[in-house]
Amino acid sequence: MLVPSSNTTMETEVPEVLRRVTAQTGDRFTFHSSRMRMKTVSAEELAAMNADADRAAVELADAAVDVMAYACLVAIMSQGRGAHRGIEERLTQTAANAGAPVDIVSSAGALVTGLHHLGARKVSIVTPYMKPLTALVADYIEAEGIEVQDAISLEVDDNLAVGRLDPTNLPDIVRKLDTRGTDAVVLSACVQMPSLEAIPAAETVTGLPVVTASTATSWQLLSALGAYTPVANSGALFRV
Repeated sequence: MLVPSSNTTMETEVPEVLRRVTAQTGDRFTFHSSRMRMKTVSAEELAAMNADADRAAVELADAAVDVMAYACLVAIMSQGRGAHRGIEERLTQTAANAGAPVDIVSSAGALVTGLHHLGARKVSIVTPYMKPLTALVADYIEAEGIEVQDAISLEVDDNLAVGRLDPTNLPDIVRKLDTRGTDAVVLSACVQMPSLEAIPAAETVTGLPVVTASTATSWQLLSALGAYTPVANSGALFRV
């Protein structure tokens, strides 16, 4: 997994989903990450991190991994509509050139692919971002054919502070979303905002399927490995 240097969530939530799968199937996984410098969620730092992704992919290629995930949703979505396709293709070539022809997925691509997999045509989302970045995320999702009815921005720009947000507050936050006529809720449109433990309560509050950036990434990683299985309390993409 390629993660921002200040990320403190994906290396917790994704392994937890893998642990749940292991408990269900007995399949075992190893998990490895390489970090790219980013402390503040700004356009400049996100662009610099994207430029550094090739170096991180080469490092992971040395571990002979079977699949890689670029785990920063907004870094890709802030680059313009459909950017995940170009970045996934670029990193696939980078890994192949380093002697590791592997599947490359991204949190940005996984989220929109996961929502399409669920048949979601209209969603409401929660993000930790400042409102201009949330608007870019909403535009990106809509460009993929999924309407964003409502969005809540928590307006936290320090990435470490995002990772320290209390996930138990999310069910109350999601109550404020306009979810009328929506097909699903994106509880955390950010890989850094902790959300996994809040999914069951958020689904109870909304009565809707719930997806997060981290569960979508986990789902696509496991699908690429041929190791997907439904597991409890992990959201709509892992429905038992």
